[in-house]
Amino acid sequence: MRGILASGVGDPAVNITIFAFFVIVTLIIVVMVSGSNRSTNDYYAGGRNFTGWQNGIAIGGDYLSAASFLGIGGLIALYGYDGFLYSIGFLVGWLLVLLLMAAPLRNTGRYTTADVLDLRLRDTRVRGASAISTMTISLFYLLAQMAGAGALVSLLLGVSGAVGQLVVVAVVGIAMLCYVLVGGMKGTTWVQIIKASILAAGTVIITLWVMTKTGFNFSGLLAHAVGASPDGKAVLGPGLLYGGGASAHFNFVSLALALVLGTAGLPHLIMRLYTVPDAAEARRSVVWTVWLVGIFYLCTLVLGFGAMWLVGDKAILGAPGKSDSAVPLLAYKLGGTLLMGGVAAVAFATILAVVAGLTITASASFAHDVYAGVMRRGNADPRDEVRVARIAALVIGLVAVIGGFLARNIDVAFLVALAFAIAASANLPTVVYSLFWRRFTSRGALWSIYGGLVSSVGLIIISPVVSGSTNPASPSLITDPHVNFAFFPLSNPGIVSIPLAFILGWLGSVTDTVPADNARFARIQVRALTGVGAERSTRG
Repeated sequence: MRGILASGVGDPAVNITIFAFFVIVTLIIVVMVSGSNRSTNDYYAGGRNFTGWQNGIAIGGDYLSAASFLGIGGLIALYGYDGFLYSIGFLVGWLLVLLLMAAPLRNTGRYTTADVLDLRLRDTRVRGASAISTMTISLFYLLAQMAGAGALVSLLLGVSGAVGQLVVVAVVGIAMLCYVLVGGMKGTTWVQIIKASILAAGTVIITLWVMTKTGFNFSGLLAHAVGASPDGKAVLGPGLLYGGGASAHFNFVSLALALVLGTAGLPHLIMRLYTVPDAAEARRSVVWTVWLVGIFYLCTLVLGFGAMWLVGDKAILGAPGKSDSAVPLLAYKLGGTLLMGGVAAVAFATILAVVAGLTITASASFAHDVYAGVMRRGNADPRDEVRVARIAALVIGLVAVIGGFLARNIDVAFLVALAFAIAASANLPTVVYSLFWRRFTSRGALWSIYGGLVSSVGLIIISPVVSGSTNPASPSLITDPHVNFAFFPLSNPGIVSIPLAFILGWLGSVTDTVPADNARFARIQVRALTGVGAERSTRG
């Protein structure tokens, strides 16, 4: 195994050939659909012509990121039960979206989260604040995907050294920008559909392959994993990752809150609800997504314990990317170069598709909310707005490449959990209040957005995520042991920042000297529940 890790896993030529094939095929598709990007509706929402099943698979492709494919499998391989808690949290969050959010959001918004708030409050300050929140969340999510790209390619192609990883991350960023700048939402959606199909097929194949090793006996798989792990039976119960005292327990509760509530606040998922013709198709989209996501996360349980048994923690922690390398190492152990090439295609497809979706969301928020909504007061020319969105995509891509390189040593699933915490703090309270609370005002929105955003990001900065971590499996961004300003003991801020944002939204509203507009709230309720006045498909 040491020789393998020194030169990459499998045949680098095979891995890069499959990756290049995927990129070329998807770029051809993107170019084919790009000719119809004539308006902001086409560029941001794909003309609202996607069906429920198409959009549901695309949402699943957006959601099942490198954190899911690489990060969760690795966490289960190292920590067993505690690693699977990520899968549970990511899945349960979709029930909130399905039951409460999908139809009202589709009916009340046009392209972005800020549209929902603007329909209720008609305040450019709130639109600007929501845009800042959206771009911050998207950038945090992008960091995770780019970090995963660097770790994965280092393993698959034998690229070593900081310069080599920077080049790899830059190549991923360039390919992603091609999808966004050329194809818009239509192009990225079709890339997501293809990627989600490949991901589901690859995951099921490896899962079945692992199960054949035990005669499709899951209890037998667990027994083998227990025997291979240095922690023994402890991997089957809680405590390896979130045990050891009150701080660890609070850390788990904080993570759970972020994962369950953060899904409904992720801007790139909310934006996808606007690509279907109506609210009924939006609900169907979420149903398809729940099925896809649910099956996938059940498979991660097999992949994680399979890697624990067949690969081992020493090989995983010794590989580039550490826990993020568990699934690729498992594939190589099972099927050698051929299966490894398939995993390379799936992983590259996952990273490219997700970063494309995040980039178009962040750039659309800047162009539609900041440029058109705040700077031009709603009077921007649609062609200028699309041009600004493309320029913003270039800038966001550059920032993502640099940030992903700096965050290359942090676990991907962990980084995504931070983005979920920010989304649940800065976005979710204002969306919920806008849709369901009559007394919500502009002051409440501003206090909630900025309070949730500043508290979540601020607590992350003074947490072990940035400095002071002594865990070799989860190092800080600053690795110098003499630099330690981790005054906040938890690695996820959700337990503090999410309740704080809800409280600030309530407090700001009840103390506002300008009362809420009850007539506007009544109109929004009718629109949210019935769809009357909602923007429809451009088809026909």
